[in-house]
Amino acid sequence: MFRISQFMDELVTPSTVGPRRNPPGPVVIWNLVRRCNLTCKHCYSISADKDFPGELNTEQVFTVMDDLKAFRVPVLILSGGEPLLRPDIFDIARRAKGMGFYVGLSSNGTLISEANIDAIADIGFDYVGVSLDGIKETHDRFRRLEGAFDASLAGIRLCKERGIKVGVRYTMTQDNAHDLPGLLKLIEAEGIDKFYFSHLNYAGRGNKNRATDTHHLATRQAMDLLLDTCWDYRQKGLHKEFVTGNNDADGVYLLRWVARRFPDKVSHIRAKLEQWGGNASGVNVANIDNLGNVHPDTMWWHHTLGNVKERPFSTLWNDLSDPLMAGLKQHPRPVEGRCGACAYLNICNGNTRVRAQQLTGNPWAEDPACYLSDEEIGVKKVTEVSL
Repeated sequence: MFRISQFMDELVTPSTVGPRRNPPGPVVIWNLVRRCNLTCKHCYSISADKDFPGELNTEQVFTVMDDLKAFRVPVLILSGGEPLLRPDIFDIARRAKGMGFYVGLSSNGTLISEANIDAIADIGFDYVGVSLDGIKETHDRFRRLEGAFDASLAGIRLCKERGIKVGVRYTMTQDNAHDLPGLLKLIEAEGIDKFYFSHLNYAGRGNKNRATDTHHLATRQAMDLLLDTCWDYRQKGLHKEFVTGNNDADGVYLLRWVARRFPDKVSHIRAKLEQWGGNASGVNVANIDNLGNVHPDTMWWHHTLGNVKERPFSTLWNDLSDPLMAGLKQHPRPVEGRCGACAYLNICNGNTRVRAQQLTGNPWAEDPACYLSDEEIGVKKVTEVSL
């Protein structure tokens, strides 16, 4: 995850640059249930409105939570499917809060209603994230349910009324890129706290539909809009969080944006970007799926490290006998092609490795979704020097 807002703050109030440090344990995104009332086009878990056998029961979830706490995991993001379809979701969330985790709820928003909003508020979720992939018809088409947009927006408004921090997640493809400006206006009009812009990743239905990934020019235009909007909010004194995910080239693109507008700040922002360190799959981000399988992150469901029913998460996460995990934890990573020659490898860390693996079978090949040119990442210069 790339936190645009934090770097905008650095332009105004620079903080001390320190060494790159990993948190004590990874953020764990936990798909507690695969069942969902929607069948979204880009769903990485390929969920459906049916029960999936073999899912962890409540007691097993609690046992895993004890191990995660002992392993110093700081954050649990409770996800699905649709987590509100799990009957014990509030028992799980309440226990997680009681244990001191930062607890987020990742929902499609359609099931947040007057019937359960008090229970959601009583849990004290640190954050509720709701997916919106466009305005009205666009969102409904992505979610394959007429009225999904209105239901999700109603859920967001209920959270706002109860004082719950709520944000919107948006995954851009060429089929919904035109709605990004409208969504940003909606964020402002509704007083929504956070906007998470996700680049399409090649996993689950997102992998099957990767032909609809936006062209690089559209990605650059979207990033320009996000950066300009975030800076405008910062100048107005409006606090909104802007973050992006699944394309850590965003950090390098931000640096170029800073160079155009604030050339005297480039050195500091570059140092802060290097301190951030780029993609954290397999290091600072982890995933447990509904069956208890552990993955380097949510986009690696086709690569399993083991199962928490058989071995504790803490053991699986530190096992470097898996070549993928060994490479992901290496810094810099053993990436090839443009990524290996990139002058900014220590900023983006080779980006997400899923797209390269899905397209070539090699997780260390260059990322096809890097939207920066060879000149912008210094590849030609590096090649010339090597000659």
